[in-house]
Amino acid sequence: MDKAAANSQPRTGRTEVGKSASGKSSKKILIAASGTGGHLFPAIATAAALPDYHIEWLGVPDRLERQLVPEQYPMHTIAVEGFQQKFSLKTVKIALGLGLSILKVRKLLRQGQFDAVFTTGGYIAGPAVVAARSLGLPVVLHESNALPGKVTRFLSRWCDVVALGFGEAAAYLPKVRTMQVGTPVRPQFLINKGSETLPGLPIPADVPLIVVVGGSQGAVAVNRLVRQCAPAWLDAGIWIVHQTGENDPDAQSLSHPHYFALPFYSEMAALFRRSTLAISRAGAGTLTELAVTHTPSILIPYPFAAEDHQTYNAKVFANAGAALLYPQSDLTPELLTSKVLHLLQSSDSLQSDALQQMADATGKLAILDSGDRMADIIRSLKR
Repeated sequence: MDKAAANSQPRTGRTEVGKSASGKSSKKILIAASGTGGHLFPAIATAAALPDYHIEWLGVPDRLERQLVPEQYPMHTIAVEGFQQKFSLKTVKIALGLGLSILKVRKLLRQGQFDAVFTTGGYIAGPAVVAARSLGLPVVLHESNALPGKVTRFLSRWCDVVALGFGEAAAYLPKVRTMQVGTPVRPQFLINKGSETLPGLPIPADVPLIVVVGGSQGAVAVNRLVRQCAPAWLDAGIWIVHQTGENDPDAQSLSHPHYFALPFYSEMAALFRRSTLAISRAGAGTLTELAVTHTPSILIPYPFAAEDHQTYNAKVFANAGAALLYPQSDLTPELLTSKVLHLLQSSDSLQSDALQQMADATGKLAILDSGDRMADIIRSLKR
C-alpha cells in the first residue's frame, strides 16, 4: 500500500501546548520515555500533537531526556534499569528498585490526577504501565521496531492499545489490540523547504553526497569501515558528511576538503533531503526519518542490538526495495566501496534510475501524520 500517497501533510491549526481552544488545560497525561533518541523523539513528537493536554514527563536522572525534552513539560525522575542476564545480588537490587519506582509513579499518578499514561517502551515503561493499571488508568504504548522488544511483549497485555511503527510487529503481539501509526518524527522532518541550506557545510548543490549516521550514539565499527572506503569515493567526486557520534577516538583521523566528520549535526532533516545516499544503522527512528525524506540507503544493522531487532527493521526496507541490507559481519571495505561507486557514478543513467526507484520505495513506507494518529489514539481513551 502506498502510505505516502494515502497520507496528507500534518494537520495545522494547533493551539498552545497544554491548552484547549478555550485557553484552559484539558486532560492530563504522563509520558514515560527515556534513554535514547529512538524512545524520546517519537514521544516528543506525540506531545507536540497534544496541545489540548497538560503533559508531564517521566524520565531517569542523567539520561538524554534532560537535554531533549522541552522545558514546558515538567520532569519527574525515577531510578530504574534493566535486569541482567544472570542472577546476582545486583538483580535483587534492581528488583527492589523497580518495586520502589512503581510505588513512586503510582503516588505521582494518584496525587497528580492524571488521566492516562503514554510510553515508548524501554525500562521506564515497566513502572509506568504497572502503576497506571493499578489505578485503573488507560495506557498506550508505542513500539517503533518491527520486532517488539521483550518489555513491550511482556507489558502489552496491560495496555489499552499498542501503537506500531511497523505493521510487521503485530504478528509478535497476539491477543493485543494493535494499530499501525508509523513512528512520529520531529517537526523539522515534516517541513519540506525545497532548496535546502546546510549550516556549516559548504557543499555544492550539484555533487553526489553520502551521509553516514550510526544512530544517536554513533557507530564506531561503521565509522572505521567508512573511513577505509572514503578515499575511493572522494577520488570519484563524491562528498561525504559523516556523523561520528561522541565515542569514536579516531573521528578526526581523515582529512579532506570534501569530507566532514561531525559528532552531531542538528539539521538532519535538511541533510537527509539533500543526500544522494545514506549509510546507516537500522534503528527505527532513523529509518522513519529516511522514509519521510525519501532517502535511499545502505543499512548495516547493529549486530548486538537486543534480539537483533535492527535486522528485522532493515528487512522491511530491503524487502520493499527501499534499501540495501548488509550484515556487518559480511561487509568488507572492498564490497562497500564498490557498491557505493556502482550506485553513485553519475555517468551511468541506469544507476541514477536505481537510486530513484529506491527513493520512491522509501517514500512509500512513510506515514506523514504519525504524530496526529498517535494523538488521536490517546484522545480516544476512556477511564
